[in-house]
Amino acid sequence: MRYAGMPAGMWILFAGSFRKKLVSVLGCSRREAQRTAALAGRRYRQIIASLPEFEKGDRFKMNIVNCAMLSSFILAMEKRPDPDALTEYYEKAMMIPPMKWFCRMGGRAKFGEKDIRGMKKSAAFHAADRNPYSWNFEFLPYADGSGYEARFTRCGICTLMKELGLYDLVPAMCHLDYAMSREGGASDFVREYTLASGGPFCDCGYKKKGWKNS
Repeated sequence: MRYAGMPAGMWILFAGSFRKKLVSVLGCSRREAQRTAALAGRRYRQIIASLPEFEKGDRFKMNIVNCAMLSSFILAMEKRPDPDALTEYYEKAMMIPPMKWFCRMGGRAKFGEKDIRGMKKSAAFHAADRNPYSWNFEFLPYADGSGYEARFTRCGICTLMKELGLYDLVPAMCHLDYAMSREGGASDFVREYTLASGGPFCDCGYKKKGWKNS
């Protein structure tokens, strides 16, 4: 994957927040945070360069770019954070105003015809069959009409973080799904299993906010 377009743009957008949260969440000094961010920038470019280009129509490129960013900061830290601390760090670093706006825009379209059509198309794409850093999932509408589940059987984040020796920290990334759904305002995110915790799949469920089965 080339360090251009989305990867470069995502770094410009989020790197400052990742650096600041090293201080406010993880308790680093400003000097240490600056050093970590500088090292992370170089590591991020290396990780991005090691990844294949994603196919046109693969909606999960942004997910792996976010994974590369978090992983680069972890690898640059003097002390490896525990999973709980990293979960808080990642959520606060990611949920900046532009990200909140993105979530709200997604929430407005949630469960609409375009959203459902896009989910079905992505499920049929089976991108991970050709790219181990992408995802495979099934689209499973709830029988009562309350929303749908995306049931993932392949996860690019798991693949990359395992290669980087960070597999035990994957749940910190998984937890962001709750924050994004909450900010979107249209759905309640529900999940029982994750691949990273040894589950048979990741069941990412989206229940319509305020749903009452008639």
